[in-house]
Amino acid sequence: MHVLVVKTSSMGDVLHTLPALTDAATYLSNLTFDWVVEENFAQIPSWHFAVQRVIPVAIRRWRKSWFAAPTRQERQQFIQTLQQEKYDAIIDAQGLIKSAFLITRKAYGIKHGFDRKSIKEPIASWFYDIKHSVPKELHAIERVRMLFAKSLHYTQPNTTGDYAIARHFLAHLPEDNPPYLVFLHATTRADKHWTESAWRELISLMAPTGLTIKLPWGAPHEYERALRLAKGFPHVEVLPKLSLSEVATIIAGSQVVVSVDTGLSHLAAALDRPNITLFGQTDPKLIGGYGKNQYSIISPDKNMQTITAAQVYTKLHPLLA
Repeated sequence: MHVLVVKTSSMGDVLHTLPALTDAATYLSNLTFDWVVEENFAQIPSWHFAVQRVIPVAIRRWRKSWFAAPTRQERQQFIQTLQQEKYDAIIDAQGLIKSAFLITRKAYGIKHGFDRKSIKEPIASWFYDIKHSVPKELHAIERVRMLFAKSLHYTQPNTTGDYAIARHFLAHLPEDNPPYLVFLHATTRADKHWTESAWRELISLMAPTGLTIKLPWGAPHEYERALRLAKGFPHVEVLPKLSLSEVATIIAGSQVVVSVDTGLSHLAAALDRPNITLFGQTDPKLIGGYGKNQYSIISPDKNMQTITAAQVYTKLHPLLA
């Protein structure tokens, strides 16, 4: 059976789809997936053993110059690639009008998706041949697992979902890998940031452990923040600019991760690393860390500034044993 997955973004949402692939591949023989995903996240599906082909799409970039000749040519090439196969099933796990209209409806095969009461944008369900009811109160991962089970006709397992990508990275870690921590300090929304003073206080509290703390970053302003956090602390390493796969390798080798609510926090969960995520306004019930050794510190007044370094250290220290 050859199945097309439409789940384009964001990083967390793409990672949240992986356990559904593991379920399906475990219960159905001779099953392979192709996956349409935004070009920035195209590495992620390739880490899963059941994915045969990754088809990058660039809707985010195309929107900046939708009618320009190079963009039109890219879109045409994407559609040609998409239509090279006729799939036994197409599962639109994105549930948005743009993905349903621009991708799912153009692919060849029976199209599955959430019904209008289960989906974020009900109009998107018009483009599906078979619509499935999935409760909205479930965690995002469980919703996608249920959608896949209903679309491919198997019984959803009642065990915790398995992302099945940790093995991809653990097999290549050096044997003499010294213990270290990763602090994921960067996120897109201002109300999800933890204060720099709190990060530095936590870094100071960790100094007696002798453990190195590694700080990844993506954008230039995140690099500047990392430099400020590391200033004066010899046990802190600001990493160079890394690809997503390289960041995943760093996280996979870490002893513990501390993170704000960001896509890389979900990557830490997918890699089965012990991870403490700090939440302010976000409710982690539906989209929080899912998997092994995932811990949350939730601000009772939904304000990241009221989470203290002492709180995080108290949660973190036992995980170092």
